[in-house]
Amino acid sequence: MQPASAVLPCAAMKKVLAALAVVIVLAAVAGVGAFVVMEGAVNKAVAAPGAPVVEFTVPKGTSGRGLGGLLVTQGLLSDTKVWRYHLFRRGGFSPKAGRHPVSPSMTVAELAKALEGNPLPDDIPFVVVEGWRLRDTDAALVAANLIKPGEYIAAASNPSRFKAPFPLPVTTLEGYLYPETYGIIPGDVDVEDLIQRQLDAFAARFYTPNKDAITQSGRSLHEVVVMASMLEREEPVPAQRPLVAGILWKRVDKGFPLGVDATSRYVLAQWNDRKEFLKRLRDPEDPYNTRHRKGLPPGPIGAPTVESLQAAMAPKPSEFWYYLHDAQKNLHPSRNADEHEALRKKYNVY
Repeated sequence: MQPASAVLPCAAMKKVLAALAVVIVLAAVAGVGAFVVMEGAVNKAVAAPGAPVVEFTVPKGTSGRGLGGLLVTQGLLSDTKVWRYHLFRRGGFSPKAGRHPVSPSMTVAELAKALEGNPLPDDIPFVVVEGWRLRDTDAALVAANLIKPGEYIAAASNPSRFKAPFPLPVTTLEGYLYPETYGIIPGDVDVEDLIQRQLDAFAARFYTPNKDAITQSGRSLHEVVVMASMLEREEPVPAQRPLVAGILWKRVDKGFPLGVDATSRYVLAQWNDRKEFLKRLRDPEDPYNTRHRKGLPPGPIGAPTVESLQAAMAPKPSEFWYYLHDAQKNLHPSRNADEHEALRKKYNVY
């Protein structure tokens, strides 16, 4: 039989071991709990599905761990610890410097994957405005310090250098270069690339989906483009353009002058130069003077939108032969010269 002094340490030791066991179990439970919490956080987005896409910039030289604070600051991440846990778990992360499209609806895993993808190109938006002539687009590119004067016009005056699923005109691409916003990289502007993209946009927006309808219209593609370029300048409300197109096509078919004053502005250095415009209106030798000359003008007078192209392709029949716009640019069609003259007096339009 052991002495009491020998028994007490053993009892104490058992209590210590039991306490340690409890601590270990609690630690294990806590660890499992923390793991579950972290796993849940990694697979949970900051915002609900459908949050808008934003641009997140990965600075050059920033480490993967260092992005956590930036992601939190921009509302894309709730906790940097979750970010660090995910990077530790995945075992490697190589973000690419630059701008990336991401969303608060993305999970942490999806954010990390997106930031390893190719960044957005360093381009800027360049807007080709509806109705612009080649000279207008050239001037805008020059004003933005993107090209030298005349570069765009020169390239667009050589259609043989470009390709399209439709017949290209021989001398100029006026009217076929679709007006919309294009991404351009400053310092590295290739005007031929821009023009090809505009031709591709023309094909995608209008020609390809309407190829059969153009044939059925009884007009050539070029005739449609010429008419559409006038509609773009003549009628500010797209919904009214089919009616105006019907009036103009009727005048063409019956051999009456169109009387579209916008055509006389086409050759002006400044579209709104009223003095030069009035001189052109009085010049019967000007091939673009549709007050004096019958039929379509020699070519398009600007870049039409798909609404104008569709109106030119599918005009609306009506009883009208004339039209004018009042000071508020409201359309007023008329059936004959007398009605047209009365409207001129009523709205003081001359």
